Amino acid sequence: MYSAAMLRPGIALGRYPQQEDIRGNWLDESAARIAGFFRQHTPRPGFRKRQFVAAVNDNESRIADFGDAEMRQEIKELRRSLYAQGLVDTLVARAFSIVRVTAERRVGLRPYEVQLYAGKVMLQGRIAEMETGEGKTLTATLPACTTALAGIPVHIVTVNDFLVMRDAKWMGPIYKALGLSVGTITEGMSFEARREAYSCDVTYCTNKQLVFDYLRDQIQLGQSRHKLQLNLEGMYETNPRDGRLMLRGLCFAIVDEVDSVLIDEARTPLIISNQRTNTQEETAYRQAIDVAGNLSRPRDFMVRAREKRIMLTDFGRSQIKKLTKPLGGIWRGETAREDLINQALSALHLFELDKHYLIKDGKVQIIDEYTGRVMADRSWERGLHQMIETKEDLVLTSRHETLARISYQRFFRRYLCLAGMTGTAQEVTGELWSVYRLSVQRIPTNKALRRSSERDQLFQTAEQRWKAVVLRVKELHRQGRPVLIGTRSVAASEYLSRLLSAASLQHKVLNANQNQEEAQIIAQAGMPGKITVATNMAGRGTDIQLAKGISELGGLHVLATERHEAGRIDRQLFGRCGRQGDAGSFQVILSLEDELLTDCYGDYLQRVAKKLFSSDKPLPRWLAVITIGWAQRHHRQSRGDLLRLDEKLGDLMAFAGVAE
Repeated sequence: MYSAAMLRPGIALGRYPQQEDIRGNWLDESAARIAGFFRQHTPRPGFRKRQFVAAVNDNESRIADFGDAEMRQEIKELRRSLYAQGLVDTLVARAFSIVRVTAERRVGLRPYEVQLYAGKVMLQGRIAEMETGEGKTLTATLPACTTALAGIPVHIVTVNDFLVMRDAKWMGPIYKALGLSVGTITEGMSFEARREAYSCDVTYCTNKQLVFDYLRDQIQLGQSRHKLQLNLEGMYETNPRDGRLMLRGLCFAIVDEVDSVLIDEARTPLIISNQRTNTQEETAYRQAIDVAGNLSRPRDFMVRAREKRIMLTDFGRSQIKKLTKPLGGIWRGETAREDLINQALSALHLFELDKHYLIKDGKVQIIDEYTGRVMADRSWERGLHQMIETKEDLVLTSRHETLARISYQRFFRRYLCLAGMTGTAQEVTGELWSVYRLSVQRIPTNKALRRSSERDQLFQTAEQRWKAVVLRVKELHRQGRPVLIGTRSVAASEYLSRLLSAASLQHKVLNANQNQEEAQIIAQAGMPGKITVATNMAGRGTDIQLAKGISELGGLHVLATERHEAGRIDRQLFGRCGRQGDAGSFQVILSLEDELLTDCYGDYLQRVAKKLFSSDKPLPRWLAVITIGWAQRHHRQSRGDLLRLDEKLGDLMAFAGVAE
């Protein structure tokens, strides 16, 4: 168990404690994966679930009849003991019992025994894998309160501002009753407001806001970050650097939807930059789009859609040189010339409107591939954003010059203690251990699962798939069951919406264009006969409550219209049904024209299927299992590549005097 003194700012760790980077070669990573496998399948010594839960129950019996004054005294004594002795099991059990009683009194929720188990797992610096709907928000208060009472700053990291505000407000009475302060970090806050929120005992924040605030702190710290130097500055300087910092270091974090944050979003580095205006660049972007439009594939270039990469051929390079020779200027240099054309080809062939981005108020806004949400303040780097603006004939925004950058992988490894919770981590246990040294513990459900799966259907064409989807929705609608239909893109959700309208099926659409109505749409999704079409539901964090009598009809039916690169994301969607013992079912209806399959196999599968199988019936189920399974195996490589690239860039930027 962790010593409290080794997890909080102070004399031992300095004013801004954090871990040093974990670095390793391929041999280290392989050894870590093997060690992670054995660690995952070997019980941890010193923690017995039944004994711990029994200790919590015993202490709860002792304090159950305490009045407010007695409870305050109990909390005061516990706080003193935790601060001095650390997070020892006897004190943790006392803390959990107090949180349990307080939660029942203040918010009307009493943590189940499985939630106590999950809270203890997170307090050990592990990931608790809990089924969707098992109460992760309440569970997080158990380790958060215990750690905060020991004087350790706690960050509870979630995926969007809505959940930050909802969870902090919902759980706020528990923290307040324990004498703990709670802060929230959301978009648009001032420096002073952020600093005040991070000074609280527990801070709710999004992963994006947290990392950007950390990068701003690193810019302030510069290259001189030694704890002794910061301590001396605090004693003698009139305006020390630590007075200009927002965070108090990286002590203890609980990450909600941990696989989404640490795995899925780990592909994208976070960058702080300055705007740079250059009218010559605007001309170059237009010229690049024009030249790229005159190139043909596969003669001049190849598209690696799965890797989001363009590969120029030797003939293509000579063509580019020929086509740009009259332009002069920047086009004379081979590296700059090919880089510009690469970005132009990427804008034309890899990034699609209503799939990867929207256009709102004359601006390109990126769509988060994993949540379906708009990331209004994000932009692609190295001129790609401006290239897409040129392609769409929009006014160009200024290009950005990098001041600091870091990946989620490198950032979260810097916490002294990192924990998390999710419904879907089993598929990536090896990666979580090798990258973050995080092990996963499966938590049993409070009630038996009643979620059933229906057979996947695979069709040759997208048109056949959509027809089958509409027929299935009609059937379920007649039964009075609510249906949630998952799509991978805004364009697909709106196309399906038109088909449902043509079939006289009333429905609601939730995609990046309806973000503001999300909570209201989801709140109604469990009503009789409701049809909801949504882009990726991963990590949305809002419960779909079933109306009375719906469970008896079979519950909510979740219908996926495509598979994702990671099977976990499919499982997150399926987890929207069958929560807390409710009935529910899910099904996948696919086509060979789906992005996952065409990226991996091209049109090969379609050509084979036309020769071997009838065109008007679903293809054999074994074909779906094999082809989807193989395609989903390829999605991990890009994250590993990003981490290695990020480490190299971090070294180069540090050498150049830039943060990270």
